[in-house]
Amino acid sequence: VVCLVAYHVFFMLFVWSYWKTIFTLPMNPSKEFHLSYSDKESLEREPRGESQQEVLRRAAKDLPIYTRTMSGAIRYCDRCHLVKPDRCHHCSVCDKCILKMDHHCPWVNNCVGFSNYKFFLLFLAYSLLYCLFIAATDLQYFIKFWTNGLPDTQAKFHIMFLFFAAAMFSVSLSSLFGYHCWLVSKNKSTLEVFRAPIFRHRTDKNGFSLGFSKNLRQVFGDEKKYWLLPVFSSLGDGCSFPTCLVNQDPEQASTPGGLNSTSKNENHLFPAKPLRESQSHLLTDTPSWSETTAKAEKGRVGMSNPALTMENET
Repeated sequence: VVCLVAYHVFFMLFVWSYWKTIFTLPMNPSKEFHLSYSDKESLEREPRGESQQEVLRRAAKDLPIYTRTMSGAIRYCDRCHLVKPDRCHHCSVCDKCILKMDHHCPWVNNCVGFSNYKFFLLFLAYSLLYCLFIAATDLQYFIKFWTNGLPDTQAKFHIMFLFFAAAMFSVSLSSLFGYHCWLVSKNKSTLEVFRAPIFRHRTDKNGFSLGFSKNLRQVFGDEKKYWLLPVFSSLGDGCSFPTCLVNQDPEQASTPGGLNSTSKNENHLFPAKPLRESQSHLLTDTPSWSETTAKAEKGRVGMSNPALTMENET
């Protein structure tokens, strides 16, 4: 009876998470990241280069963006006509920008990103548990098959096939699930593993990592009772993310290696401009940043804002 109940529970959770992974539409950037009609016209009139970057700087000056292109320019999607939020990428299959895009998965025919990444993780977890459960309960009959302990019927070949299929899927799913657990613990996406996010002063592969506990909460949320259920509980809006970068002295920003040597041991987090309320409480132990703290932080950063200012030497 216990095995039968466990079987149905695993199967229901597996189907539920699989359904949510497939049919949850990936979230796109909000309207504030789209260029206005006048900005689009200005961008089309200006020749490529610094003049276009000036238009993009003006459009992005009030947006909570921290990452740049390899050349240090504002990240812009010329197909969707928007300034890309941090960790947002354009999917060539879906032909649209996806918030915190991890990858496009052909097995679910959907992009895995901010809106359904938790569902994808639970789908992998429950698939693995389901396969392990099938292999474990079928093992005794699989042994009897080789010791001639089963009746000589066609059903014994079904038992052999079921065990091999469950065992092989268990191996492949365990490696994939383990990889994504590592990504969650480091607060990375699959795309960020292959190309680390680029900030104003350097490339930092761990720029969005806040520590294991806070990284876990970004995906699964603060309410532990929802962690194992395929219901959306991730923190934030997918457009802004806290970073682990420390505030820098403008005169030290150009030193080799980018951030100073103490940055690995410190957790003095900016934003230079306040993040969305749903994300800012991850930066400290307090529920949210107060207005006075945000203004004081903005005053300290000044013109050395690594998120929203550009190099003025050119």
